[in-house]
Amino acid sequence: MPELAQPLSLRVVMAQLDFHVGDVAGNVKKVVAALCRARDELHAHAIVFPELTLTGYPPEDLLLRPDLHQQVLRGLEELKRHVTGIDVVVGYPSMETNGLYNAASLIRDGKIVATYHKQHLPNYSVFDEKRYFQPGDAPCVVNIQGVPVGITICEDMWHPGPMAQARAAGARLMLNLNASPFHISKGSEREDVLRQRVTEGNMPIVYANLVGGQDELVFDGESLVMDASGTVVMRATPFVEELSAVDFSVNDIAPLAGVCHAPLSVEASVYGALVLGVRDYIEKNGFRGVVIGSSGGIDSALTLAIAVDAIGKERVEAVMMPSRYTAQMSLDDAQALSVALGVEHHVISIEPAFQTFLSSLQQEFAGTKADTSEENIQARCRGVLLMAISNKKRKMVLTTGNKSEMSVGYATLYGDMAGGFAVIKDVPKTLVYRLAAYRNAITPVIPQRIIERPPSAELAPDQKDEDSLPPYAVLDPILEMYIEQDKSLQDIMAAGYDEATVRRVMGMVNRNEYKRRQAPPGVRITRRAFGRDRRYPITAFYDTKQ
Repeated sequence: MPELAQPLSLRVVMAQLDFHVGDVAGNVKKVVAALCRARDELHAHAIVFPELTLTGYPPEDLLLRPDLHQQVLRGLEELKRHVTGIDVVVGYPSMETNGLYNAASLIRDGKIVATYHKQHLPNYSVFDEKRYFQPGDAPCVVNIQGVPVGITICEDMWHPGPMAQARAAGARLMLNLNASPFHISKGSEREDVLRQRVTEGNMPIVYANLVGGQDELVFDGESLVMDASGTVVMRATPFVEELSAVDFSVNDIAPLAGVCHAPLSVEASVYGALVLGVRDYIEKNGFRGVVIGSSGGIDSALTLAIAVDAIGKERVEAVMMPSRYTAQMSLDDAQALSVALGVEHHVISIEPAFQTFLSSLQQEFAGTKADTSEENIQARCRGVLLMAISNKKRKMVLTTGNKSEMSVGYATLYGDMAGGFAVIKDVPKTLVYRLAAYRNAITPVIPQRIIERPPSAELAPDQKDEDSLPPYAVLDPILEMYIEQDKSLQDIMAAGYDEATVRRVMGMVNRNEYKRRQAPPGVRITRRAFGRDRRYPITAFYDTKQ
């Protein structure tokens, strides 16, 4: 009999998809739908899914539940029933006799033909995989359409060992499954690392990344294919679910160039992350809509715009809650913003409630001067109103505080910190202005006066943020060095900042850990956000100023 002709090319599809943590059955259905489309419409030979696809990422302590692993086993059996005519590489937690592994299996014609165990388990920043998984120690190379293909998982590509192992085992193409979360400039960092790996291994990489929001984390996708010279020949659309096909010549395993989306600017990528993070938090948790306290200031304006872009104007409500200190231009600008965005807008004065509280506290406050106590009462009046609307209308309150404020405690517990999700919690104030300008460049929705006027909490006569804080152009770089880079007092002073200001800022950051522990979660966009990234004790006597 004549020999069958070998295929001239290998077509691989990257499944850049959004999965729900814990929903094994639902995730399996999504995998099946994607593999069928890749096989029947895209005519692919193989499809690669992200890391821990079947459970979603990160499953955290769900991994400690035996019933989750029973669901995974059932899900695998269901998935195998549907795999014909295409190879499927999928990630899942694999409970084995000697422990739990972060695994990826290649399924072919209803059978698992190869399984890889992740070797490098990240245990830094937002990751704590060593809490759950055992590390693997062996390469996995499998033949797909005549091409020896290596399989690795996420962190493995940040180390040289797994690529070298795969190359020694005969691999000529690497498939890498990922759940790599977004932070500013993460895309370029990934590409730099992958460029090192392809140089060492002399083989292309198919990098399939998760997309979607999961609590504080946002996965940006940006799945890509890099050839053996280190050139990105295909890059998927960031922050969007899609299946992307790439062809490889079987002879030289060279990828043919496909659609290659240009990297986004910092402002565009951060805005995209915020929109996706808000959308998925609201949708995955089943909220009908959101309500936002609209003050006429820049933070609430940006939050309102993000919410509208995330879930649509019909599901967003803005509430302006003026006090005796609210300027008329704040009322006017809040109204103009709501009109421009097309959202429901209401005005509820807090003056009656504020007066009632002052009357009730008259005896307790006798003989004292007005201070931040009265200011905080105003903020808490607003928090009570927003939470009441939230309860009655089943809408989640989105808080509007930024990272600069959260860092130094320039926020009121149970007041402006009251809510379900803190949209710009990890966005420094100076970046807030840049994001507002970016959003207005798309369509002008934020009144220019909101962007140009000096920021104020309007809780006292003629109040300005700079009455209580250093200018944000000074504050934000100090905060970045201290919080995100762990710089010392001497390091920050050496960068050109005066000692008194740096000591003051450090003291404010240290004193307000207790507030941050009580803040709602929010989208992570920097290298170190408050929460999963930065776990400092509330009660501590460590002197950072020595």
